[in-house]
Amino acid sequence: MQTYVMIMVALVIVMTIMDMLHKKSAKFFFESANKAKADAVNELSAGDKIGIATSTIVTDVVSAGEFKNPVRRLVHLLTMYGFILFNAATAVMIFNANGADAIWTQVWHVGAIMLAVGSVWFWFVFKVDVAAEGNSPFNIDLKRDAFSLSLMATSITALIWSYNGNSMGWEFLLVILATVSLFGGVYWSKFSHMFFKPFAAYDKRIRKADGSAENLPTLNRDEPEQQKRHSMELLVDAPMNMGLGIKREKPNHY
Repeated sequence: MQTYVMIMVALVIVMTIMDMLHKKSAKFFFESANKAKADAVNELSAGDKIGIATSTIVTDVVSAGEFKNPVRRLVHLLTMYGFILFNAATAVMIFNANGADAIWTQVWHVGAIMLAVGSVWFWFVFKVDVAAEGNSPFNIDLKRDAFSLSLMATSITALIWSYNGNSMGWEFLLVILATVSLFGGVYWSKFSHMFFKPFAAYDKRIRKADGSAENLPTLNRDEPEQQKRHSMELLVDAPMNMGLGIKREKPNHY
């Protein structure tokens, strides 16, 4: 099992690098950072950057602050922390001589349950083509849904395996197949976005702080210089608060 876990870790690393090379993610971030530095209006100190990094970790990573819908945030947090607890407990139980302690088996089960609840809840309620386009949750596209399916399969088969007595039978084989699809399918799934997301959030905050702003307007609509723009003519006398707009209702017109 130790060899198996190391193979899975190696697969994640190799597949993530392959994904970076295929999508040119690292190249994009470096070029984006250099462009932002050239367009920057404010010079940020090392302290400013450390503060932004800390804020990114606390808001965008630890608490999933980008999700404005509190229920959607809860689903994301259940899935994320369930995944972390489940895999951390698995690693401890396999590599640590005292890994069979009751506390780690409890952590393992709590993580598996959180992951199962979060991933299934997302699949049936918040998956884009289901929530916004009205498609059936049973309409499966393996290339699009590989990550979600693997998360559900890993947690559910693990719980079934545990419930049936941790035998080395078909239940264990299902767990192995599910985890291979999860960790071995990084190149074809959304798994690697978990590593890129913090960097993207940090880059966005840096751009806002240094004034480069991704070539977007930095002035507010009520500032005279902004109102002189040709595209603002129809909005000059409009009230600042024009209602909820697109947020007025959920996209449920399918």
